[in-house]
Amino acid sequence: MTAPVFVVDTIPDTRLFVLDGPEGRHAVSVKRLNPGEDVVLTDGRGRWADCVVSAAEGKDRLTVELSTVHEDPAEEPHVTVVQALPKGDRGELAVETMTETGVDAIVPWAAARCITQWKGDRGLKALAKWRSTAREAGKQSRRTRFPEVADLMTTKQVAALLAAADFAGVLHEDREHGSDALATVELPAKGSIVLVVGPEGGVSPDELAAFEAAGAKPYRLGRSVLRTSTAGTAATALVLARTGRWS
Repeated sequence: MTAPVFVVDTIPDTRLFVLDGPEGRHAVSVKRLNPGEDVVLTDGRGRWADCVVSAAEGKDRLTVELSTVHEDPAEEPHVTVVQALPKGDRGELAVETMTETGVDAIVPWAAARCITQWKGDRGLKALAKWRSTAREAGKQSRRTRFPEVADLMTTKQVAALLAAADFAGVLHEDREHGSDALATVELPAKGSIVLVVGPEGGVSPDELAAFEAAGAKPYRLGRSVLRTSTAGTAATALVLARTGRWS
């Protein structure tokens, strides 16, 4: 089993480091790590260090000895999923599984047909929950570079994001609207890929027109229709496999 991952603001330049606070509490009280066990410290931005536990004190202090420090470069192509706001806790589910799969960035989108609305304090709390979910899923999946969760975007902002991408696509299940299979389309080996996942009610005609004007074409994943909380994960897996990132 690979070593557990803990997040720090910056990778220290000292030989010994004390992990405390929530991360230290998790290491000592939940993981119950003991001297001699391996751990990984990461800043979540690609920089990480192999460490060995030196001592565990109290309920939230873990002293580790750093050995090798590494820096993982950003992956290419960079994959962003624009996720329309799902109902209930399905937003966190989508963020969790996309993070575990390997997505690089997640953009919450206030689509016209979204039942869920992020407004005021409720919206800020929901965004914070998505970001916390991405962080925890990144740790769980042993990532050293966690996905960025952007601020909530409007359709106009999403269109601008699509226009700047090297490959832009909208996952669209409407059989009456022409679409290509994402599994067979040519994908760039470098640059940026942006995919849009609509809400349960689908992408509206006006939104689809705005995205097509920005250069994004409609694509389908298969014959079945996936829920909004799973479509982004399936699309990410497909793209990572086809671009060689899973090789």
